[in-house]
Amino acid sequence: MNTSRRTFLKTGAVAVAGAALMPDMLFGKPKKLERLGLQLYSVRDAMSKDPSGSLKKLADMGYVHVEHANYVNRKFYGYTAKEFKKLLGDNGLQMPSGHTVMTAQDWDNAKKDFTDKWKYTIEDAAEVGQRYVISPWLDESLRTDMEGLKKFMNQFNKCGELCKSNGMTFGYHNHNFEFSTKVNGDTLYSYILANTDPTLVAQQMDVGNMLGAGGIAIDLLKKYPGRFELMHVKDEIKSTTGGGMDGYDSTILGQGVMPVHDIVKEARKIGGTSQFVIEQESYQGKDPFDCVKIDLQVMKKWGF
Repeated sequence: MNTSRRTFLKTGAVAVAGAALMPDMLFGKPKKLERLGLQLYSVRDAMSKDPSGSLKKLADMGYVHVEHANYVNRKFYGYTAKEFKKLLGDNGLQMPSGHTVMTAQDWDNAKKDFTDKWKYTIEDAAEVGQRYVISPWLDESLRTDMEGLKKFMNQFNKCGELCKSNGMTFGYHNHNFEFSTKVNGDTLYSYILANTDPTLVAQQMDVGNMLGAGGIAIDLLKKYPGRFELMHVKDEIKSTTGGGMDGYDSTILGQGVMPVHDIVKEARKIGGTSQFVIEQESYQGKDPFDCVKIDLQVMKKWGF
């Protein structure tokens, strides 16, 4: 979902102050501008019916940044990149990041290059103003195919190079299967982290998706300091309908079973996290807009 760093005058006193900051930098303190936004999937039904009106509602609540989850046939929610960028701007909004699934078929083996379709995806992301292109899925056929998985991780790194050449960063967003699927005795998520270049592929940790599959956000932040440039901020409750992901449904921040406040504090401290994106996918009978308004208020109380 870049920031100016502090400029220090060249004096001895300031040099000492700069040295004092080094430990924080070594532990992954965010070097980029910290942003708080909303994943538009949180209000997906409204966005499908009235994108313009929905964006205005979010802006009126105080949101400044949003993240898309709808790019089809070179259009964002039915708008071209240029049109959607204007719609965002008219509402005082920016879209630093967005979700578009990259598949193995987006690489042309004969040409040893990305397909035109995927190149257009990157071009449109740059046009609309994204700084991050996030792929939020890994095809089931690749998850335990070691040869295919290794090739796909190389494709991730190559996409990182492609995005970098367009002034952006490529990233991956987890669900639950990365923790329930084992590869060489460890989780698929560990394999992804080990086989992607952190200078080319950012990780967007979804703290809620992983919960029912055994992923513990704070443990991962400590195990892989500095690796999680982006985060989906969620809270979870046990599902009463038998649905959800691994028996959990998302809920308003601070009203579930997760230590979300502690997670975001740890992410700021050692995770290297600078892009925080609220996402709520279920609402317990409440209006989605009412939910995301409260979510924003909670995050502001937490210092965002």
